[in-house]
Amino acid sequence: METFFNTYSSEIINSALVFGIAFVLQLIANLLVRKLGRSRQKHKARIKLVRRYVSVSFFLIAFLIEAFVLGVEMKEIVLIFSSVFAILGITLFANWSIFSNVTSGIIMFFSFPYRIGDKIHVHDKEHEVIGVIEDIRSFQIHIRTSKGELMTYPNNMLLQKAVTLVEKDAFDK
Repeated sequence: METFFNTYSSEIINSALVFGIAFVLQLIANLLVRKLGRSRQKHKARIKLVRRYVSVSFFLIAFLIEAFVLGVEMKEIVLIFSSVFAILGITLFANWSIFSNVTSGIIMFFSFPYRIGDKIHVHDKEHEVIGVIEDIRSFQIHIRTSKGELMTYPNNMLLQKAVTLVEKDAFDK
């Protein structure tokens, strides 16, 4: 056991540094996301979701750096990533709408001007929607119409349509 630590001491120390730095950066990024979400009055569930995305991203980056620390060669990493991206590309092409909705959900977290409880009007030729935002999720937004119907609207479609804020008096008429 002692010879193992003597032989691989530099790799062990570098690995601890990589994961320690990644952990600290991930904590800082999560604190910034939480602070930004609270300052923009985002729902707690949405803040938690984006924080989870940030954590997974930092873990994947640390895992890639760790491969270099342990001596994996660049051509081996390129082979692994090209295989993974080929499979992901085929999968995401087949499920592009799911990926598009998740990406739209992240964009909406940072730049969507409306929040839960706002009354909105989605200007869509086929499905004109006027209602109150009940929930904003990873894939869709839930809108309660004046008739009491719950409508789920895909995030990617919401970013493509004109949306206006409806004043309370205009909504109740």
